Amino acid sequence: MDLNKKVAAIHDLSGIGRCSLTVILPVLSTMGVQCCPVPTAILSSHTGGFGDVVMRDLTDYIIPALNHYKRLNEDFDCIYSGFLASSGQIDHCIDFFDSYPDSLKIVDPVMGDHGKLYRTYTNELCKRMSELVSKAEIITPNLTEAAILLKQDFPSSPLTSSQAKSWLVRLSEKGPHTVVITSVVLADGSNCNIGYDKRYNSFWKVKCNYVPVNYPGTGDIFTSVLVGGLLKGDSLPIAINRATCFVEIAVKTTYSYSAQPRNGIMIESCLSWLIQNMILREYENL
Repeated sequence: MDLNKKVAAIHDLSGIGRCSLTVILPVLSTMGVQCCPVPTAILSSHTGGFGDVVMRDLTDYIIPALNHYKRLNEDFDCIYSGFLASSGQIDHCIDFFDSYPDSLKIVDPVMGDHGKLYRTYTNELCKRMSELVSKAEIITPNLTEAAILLKQDFPSSPLTSSQAKSWLVRLSEKGPHTVVITSVVLADGSNCNIGYDKRYNSFWKVKCNYVPVNYPGTGDIFTSVLVGGLLKGDSLPIAINRATCFVEIAVKTTYSYSAQPRNGIMIESCLSWLIQNMILREYENL
């Protein structure tokens, strides 16, 4: 009997740089969740700092893989999408959602960061991301992606609590019942990850210490821990808390070794924190 929760993870596979499936797989496995990768593209490295990237679009792989799983009567507790290589892959993610109506549907709308689009993302793909978001139950954009989805400029100043709540509610009106926005600076000077569950009209925030460096893959790690926590029974604020704490520990560990940021977080040295099941911070009402 299979006692593990099972996730179909629709993401890219980058050979160098510790992001997407190379961090999602070990995080979910460590948390006792089986990760079944559905690669959207294969890249020689991520696109931030390694020069010309070799990339193979796997759009024509996704639906045959889905059909195979359906023939096998395979089931998934969660469908979790991330980086998509083409606008056509939006349709394929929706096909996955429709094929497993009882699965938890989580979309990390990977489009950009620090107020800018990733260079592989087209305006058409960003436009169609709203369609995928409308089918999701939970979304986990960073502040840049939240602004893109809301069709407004990246904020030039920290958000007040009321502004943050407005962003969360407006995103939930696009379809998902739960919205988590990462990398938010609030007007009180705190760095936070914030969440909203419209089923209970509850708003949450978890503060984290600022470290003056940016690593690829932190969003993938955050959402993976969030997914693992929710599937194992965490409430939303506990799952946000767990994910925030683990990313902070991993960032501080990597920073302490003066590792090159483009190589990503030293996740291999940090997975034991997930095994210990420790939560080191407290969630608060937003």
